[in-house]
Order: sequence, then C-alpha cells, then structure tokens
Amino acid sequence: MNIDGKKIAAKRKDELKQKIDLLKENGQRLPKLTVVLVGENPASQTYVRNKDKACAYVGMLSDIVKLDEQTTEEKLMEVIQKLNHDDTVDGILVQLPLPQHIHEDKILHLIDPQKDVDGFHPSNVAKLVLGEKGLVPCTPQGMMVLLDEIHYDLTGKEVVVVGRSNIVGKPVALLCLHKHATVTIAHSRTMNLAALCQRADVLIAAIGQPKFFNKDYIKKGAVVLDVGINRDENHKLCGDVDYEDVKDLVSYITPVPGGVGPMTIAMLLENTYKAYQQREEHKNGI
Repeated sequence: MNIDGKKIAAKRKDELKQKIDLLKENGQRLPKLTVVLVGENPASQTYVRNKDKACAYVGMLSDIVKLDEQTTEEKLMEVIQKLNHDDTVDGILVQLPLPQHIHEDKILHLIDPQKDVDGFHPSNVAKLVLGEKGLVPCTPQGMMVLLDEIHYDLTGKEVVVVGRSNIVGKPVALLCLHKHATVTIAHSRTMNLAALCQRADVLIAAIGQPKFFNKDYIKKGAVVLDVGINRDENHKLCGDVDYEDVKDLVSYITPVPGGVGPMTIAMLLENTYKAYQQREEHKNGI
C-alpha cells in the first residue's frame, strides 16, 4: 500500500495554517523564514520557489536573499550574521549545494542554532543524539510523521538505513532508535547488503541510485521508505527502490514522487513555527 506523502503533507500544512490564522486574528507577529540562495543552480531555484509558495499558503512570512555565484565566503558569512541578529527572522535556511569556493560546514555552523530550521548545526545534532528537544532535519522528521500516520510502532522492530549522510541517514537512524527500534546503518562498504536488508521490518533507502533495491533486498511485509530522487532510463522520476518490482511484496511503501519528498517542506514550515514559538516564549520569559 502506498503511503501518500503528498496528502499527509497537505494535512500538516492545513493544520499549521489554522495556527497562523489564529496569530493573525490576535494581531500577533507572524513567523518568518529567510532562505539564502547563492548562484543559479536550477534545481535549487525550484526548491526555493516551492518553499516560498508553501510559506505563502500557510500564511507565514518569507524572504529570499539571492546572491551571485561569485559571492565570497566572507560576504555570505556577513549575510548570515545579519540574519542571526534580525529579530523579525525566526528561521534561516541556506540552500545547498553552495559554490565550491565556499565551505558549507563553516556557513552552516554559523547559523544561530535557534534559527537553524534545517537542523544541521552541531548544537541541534547534539540534542538529537541526546534525545533532547531541538530542531530536527526535515526529511528524517518527515519519515517519522509518515510512520505515525500509518500507526506503525517501531518498538522492537528491525530498521535498516542504507545511507550514512548527515542530512538523512544518521539523523533518521537516531530518530528510530529513540522510538525503541533496533537500527543498523548500512553503506557502500557494507558486506552482504541484500541479506542485511532482507531482515528489515523497515527499510530506509537513501543512496541516490535509481531502482537499486529490488525484491531481492526486501522482506515480505516490510515497510519501505524511499528517499531517493533520481531519473530512470526513460528520464522519469524514480526512487532508490524498484517500485514495480517490490510493490506487491511490501506492506507499505512511499512512491517517488509523492512520498517522502512533500514531507520535507511541510517539516520545514513546522520547524520555522517551532523556532518562532521558542523565540516568543524566551522573549516573554516563559
């Protein structure tokens, strides 16, 4: 059965819209997300436009700071520091990838952790490791929401995460661990990958290789969360999982497109609202 990420994301955005409508009715300050875009990467421009439209839909304020490809690292750092000190900005997102002459880590570490709606700052990563409240990376958090929506209890389940990135693999493994799952992180150097994946009650595929996981990797009745966004031999969007090959074997699967992807922006909006709430509470001494 498909897990309809598009439908679930729309529901979450509608719920957030109601909260922001209430802020408007009460004459309160509205949450604001600022996205920093460096360069002319077409995919990045599309992502940023989608984020801007999503903010407009829920009634959240948004701003896009556009910088050219030749922008120096020092100039970008100045922009980030200015946003850090701007009391009207609740969330800061630097669209990746950055031009090669800019060190991503240096920029991401400069963002105020309380405004780090991507959840990439070491302070927020530490909170995730420790199981404390913080801003969690959007895609992993979106996958947890999808599992909640199908009422899937991770307690005691075996989860295999294939992919060890700081953006998806590692954080989603920690989130599953906090939900009392037994978690294995696999990667390009894992031995006997197919045998390992066949044990998984939940398989999370995040390696960026089109249709890599076929039925030889899937346990009957497993839940499959496909993070991949690729193009197949016919230039159509596809995931890391061979959907047609495994769909009759699994109990639940996220399609591509329309599965995990839509949840990422929904979680970004929720993170911005959460950052707004925390800043307002701090301002009011709560």
